[in-house]
Amino acid sequence: MQKAPKTAKEAIQSVQVFGRKKSATAVAYCKRGKGNLRVNGRPLEMVEPRVLQYKLQEPILLLGKERFSGVDIRVRVNGGGHVAQIYAIRQAVSKALVSYYQK
Repeated sequence: MQKAPKTAKEAIQSVQVFGRKKSATAVAYCKRGKGNLRVNGRPLEMVEPRVLQYKLQEPILLLGKERFSGVDIRVRVNGGGHVAQIYAIRQAVSKALVSYYQK
């Protein structure tokens, strides 16, 4: 009994990409899901500093809620200061969404 070959849409289950700003590095893992975005295990609303949370929402707002609702993104970030971490996370999330939907 043979399995049917996967099509291009079924082949991509997840992508893992990184973003950098100065010495901060963020690694984003994007897979099919329900629209959750977690940074170091915390939801997006818990990310500090709160003033820069809008910067993290920019890729999601550009993509649109309906397309983002189909994926879950987990981000690990370390190194650098708070602002550099925010920009590294934003770059990683953007690259993850582009990679996930492009392939």
